[in-house]
Amino acid sequence: MGDWLHRRLEQIRLNLSRSDALLTLALMGLVTGVLAGGVIVAFRLAVEEGPAFFMPGREAENFEALPAWLRLLMPIAGGLFIGLLFRWAAGGQYVMGVARVMERLAYHQGYISLREFVLQFVGAAVSIVSGHSVGREGPHVYLGAAAGSLLGQRLSLPNNSIRTMVGCGIAAAIAASFNTPLAGVIFALEVVMMEYTLASFIPVILAAVSANAVFIVVFGDVPAFQVPTLELGSLAEMPVVLVLGLAVGCIAALFIQLFQSFARHGEALAFWWRTMLAGLIVGLCALAAPEVMGIGYDTVNSALLGELGLGFLVVLVLLKVLASAACGGLGIPGGMIGPSLFIGAVAGGLVGQLAVQLLPGAVSNPGFYALLGMGAMMGASLQAPLAGLTAMVELTHNPEIIMPGMLVIVVAALTASELFGKGSIFITMLKSAGLDYHTSPVLQALRRVGVGGVMKRNFVRHDRMIGLSGARELLAGDPEWILVDEDGRPAALLRAVDLARHIEGNEEEGGMTTIDLMQIPAWREQVAPIHLQATLQEALESLDREAVEALYVERVTAPGIRHIYGVLTRGQIESAYHY
Repeated sequence: MGDWLHRRLEQIRLNLSRSDALLTLALMGLVTGVLAGGVIVAFRLAVEEGPAFFMPGREAENFEALPAWLRLLMPIAGGLFIGLLFRWAAGGQYVMGVARVMERLAYHQGYISLREFVLQFVGAAVSIVSGHSVGREGPHVYLGAAAGSLLGQRLSLPNNSIRTMVGCGIAAAIAASFNTPLAGVIFALEVVMMEYTLASFIPVILAAVSANAVFIVVFGDVPAFQVPTLELGSLAEMPVVLVLGLAVGCIAALFIQLFQSFARHGEALAFWWRTMLAGLIVGLCALAAPEVMGIGYDTVNSALLGELGLGFLVVLVLLKVLASAACGGLGIPGGMIGPSLFIGAVAGGLVGQLAVQLLPGAVSNPGFYALLGMGAMMGASLQAPLAGLTAMVELTHNPEIIMPGMLVIVVAALTASELFGKGSIFITMLKSAGLDYHTSPVLQALRRVGVGGVMKRNFVRHDRMIGLSGARELLAGDPEWILVDEDGRPAALLRAVDLARHIEGNEEEGGMTTIDLMQIPAWREQVAPIHLQATLQEALESLDREAVEALYVERVTAPGIRHIYGVLTRGQIESAYHY
C-alpha cells in the first residue's frame, strides 16, 4: 500500500508540472480552499470572539466605551509586544501581509515558512485586538496563501503548482473574510498573481467557493454590511460622482505619501521603537475619535446608513488616514484593505453630505456616495479597479452600484496614479522595505510550468568509457539523449544520434574497441542539476548561473539516493513560451 501511494504521488507531481493539469489543479484548489477557509475562520474567531469577553458591552470593537487613558495605552502596549515578538522570532523579516505574499511569489516560488505563518497570525491578532488602525484582510491573505504554500511544500509538489495553490489560498482568504467569493477570485488574479489563464481560473474559483462554504457554515450567508438598496437617483448626479472620484484619488495619494514618509523616517529606529511609535500615534488619534481604532466596520456601516455628521466625517477621514499610514509605514503586521474601505466610506459620506447641502433635493442618500467611496478608495490605493468594484457589489449585495461604481473607481485610480504618480500600496510597501517587484508575460509563462512537464525522459545514463558492444546495447532502446557520467556524477549531455554516427563511421574504417563519450565528435554540453520541483524560470536562472546549456532533473528519493527523471536543454525551455 505504501509503495502504491508513493508511486501515485510521484505521478501526481509529474502531472502537476504541466501547465494544463486542470483536473489535478482543480482538486488541489478545492482542498486548499477548505484548509484556508478553516484558518481564516479561526483567525476571525480569535480577533472577534476573544476580545468580546473583556470589552465593554461584550462587543469586540467597542473601543468608544473605553476610558481615554486605556485608548491611549492599549495600542502602545500592543506595539511593544509586537516589536519584541518580531525582534525575537522574525529573523529580520518584518514585511507581512499581501506585500510579502507578492514578494514570495515573484522571487521565491511562493514558499512561505511555518514560522512566518505563526508570526502573522499572532502579530495581526494582537494588532487588531489592541486597537491599531489596521484591517484583517491583509493577514487573511497571508494566512490563506501560507496554508496553500505549506500544503504544497508538505506534499513536495512542483513549484509551479505551489504558486497556483498560493493563489487559491489568497482567493479563499478574501472569500472567507467578507463572504465575497467573486471578489476573492478577482483579487487573487488581478492584484497578486497578475495573470488570467484557464489553469489559474478553475482552481482559484473552486478554492473561493469551498472557503465561502466554510464561512457560511460558521457565520451564515449574510453580507458584511447591512444596508438598504442604494442607487443613483439620475444621470444628473454623475458630476458629483466624478467629484467623488477626484477627491478619493487625492486622499489615496495622500495616504500612500504618508505611508512612504513614515516608512522612510522610521528606518533609523529599532523595530520595536517603530511599532510603539505607531501605537502612540493611534492612541493620540483615538483620544479625539476612538472610531479610528481597530477594523472599524461598525463605523463604516454607520456611514453607509448616512448616520454620521459632516464635521465628524472630516475628523474621521483625517485621523484614519494618519493612523493607518503610521501603522502600515512603521511595520504593524495588519492589513491595509480594511482601512482603505473605512477611509473611502467616510470620504464618500462626506462628499455626499456636502452635495446634499449644496444641491438639496437633487442628490441621492449620502450612504450611496459612502458605498461608492469604498470601492473608489480600494481601487485607487491598491490600483485594482476590478477588485474594488467586485468587493463593493458583494459587500452590500447591491448590483445597482455597478455603473457609477465603474466610473468613480477609474477616476480615483487615474487621479492617484497619473496625477500624483502613486502606485499600489503593496508595491510601495515592498519598495519601502528595500525590496523590488518585477514581473512580465515571459516570466509568468515560465513560472506556470514545472521542469517535469517539459523535460525529456527518453535518455540513458553511462560512464564516459564504453565498449563497442555496450554502445550498441545502449542505442538499442532508441534513446534521444545520453547523460555521460564522470567520477560518479553527470558531466555532459550527448545526442544519441552522434554516438550512432560515430560507431557507423568507425566500423567502416575497421577499427574501434573502446569509445570515450567525452572525446568523440558530437554535440555535447556540460550539465548541472535542477530539482524536480523547480519551474522553468528557476531552470533558466540555473542555466545562466552555472554557465551551462543543459540540466538533468533529479530528486532525493531516499537518503543518499538521487533519482534522475529527465534532461532539459535551453531550447526546450524556450519552446515552452515561444509560439
